[in-house]
Amino acid sequence: MNSADITTVKSILSQPQKIAIIPHRNPDGDAMGSCLALYGFLKKKGHTVHVVAPNDYPKFLKWMPENDTVINFERENPKAKEVINKASVIFTLDFNDLSRVGQMEQVLKEASADFIMIDHHQQPSDYAMVTYSDVTMSSTCEMVFNFIDFLGETDQIDADMATNLYTGIMTDTGSFKYRSTSSKTHRVVAELIDKGADNMAIHQEVFDTNSPSRLHLLGVALSNMVILPEYRTAYITLTQDELDQYDFKKGDTEGFVNYGLTLEGIIFALIFIENREEGIIKISLRSIGDFSVNEFARAHFNGGGHTNAAGGRSETSMEETISRFNDILKTYKDKLNP
Repeated sequence: MNSADITTVKSILSQPQKIAIIPHRNPDGDAMGSCLALYGFLKKKGHTVHVVAPNDYPKFLKWMPENDTVINFERENPKAKEVINKASVIFTLDFNDLSRVGQMEQVLKEASADFIMIDHHQQPSDYAMVTYSDVTMSSTCEMVFNFIDFLGETDQIDADMATNLYTGIMTDTGSFKYRSTSSKTHRVVAELIDKGADNMAIHQEVFDTNSPSRLHLLGVALSNMVILPEYRTAYITLTQDELDQYDFKKGDTEGFVNYGLTLEGIIFALIFIENREEGIIKISLRSIGDFSVNEFARAHFNGGGHTNAAGGRSETSMEETISRFNDILKTYKDKLNP
């Protein structure tokens, strides 16, 4: 953040505000961690604060401090709209275009509040009065820590806030293994541990709570994996019938896409997941090195994200989507084999 933005934010927060904090649709650990940590900080400063999530999120995130305060836009629509319409300030966290909130988009566009964006994804839109955007950051949670630091108030970070920030950094860095994990990230994490984040307990809550059905679904996913060594690529497909067979719950496929990158020589991995209710194939893309899945997703699958982690979607059938993907992949052979 530049000095002018910091001054603006300090001025806004110097008086009691009605604040709504919004993550993206299908929020992940970074989205919920940053929102819940910022909620705790702003509440301490005497503001009236609500987190409004566009829809539900995985069970493995619902242990997080302050989770029980979150308003679900889909389930609690009148209450959510009232909070947004009455807000004087709206923070949007972990996304940079209002299209990322699904059915909430129009409600936010009609809101009279001042917007403040905190996000680390590429190519931000310009809807916010204050935009704190940094694509080099490991996570939005690291940025929220910096945001609080810019205000000179890291002494206000308590154990609950530290826990939420640690959770988001841990999940968005793949447990600190992605390239975006900097020495500064580790210094922030060390401070969060000093402030009360229990790193072992957090890891267990997020990663070590499996159901038999999820492990069976993982087995199906791995058996469906297609390896294309000539393109240094591996992809997984999961149909709606396969999800239903193993009692799929939101979040059950988290991390499945990364298994492709554990194969020797593979630098590009994807998972294609059918969502019959929405009429789409949801696509998660990951890469190692300089191959940009953000550019690939933006160019071909109505998506985007980071250089090494992105998402997209297809509105055709699984068979048509895979056929199209294989045709597109042929044009990337040189980039995947530099």
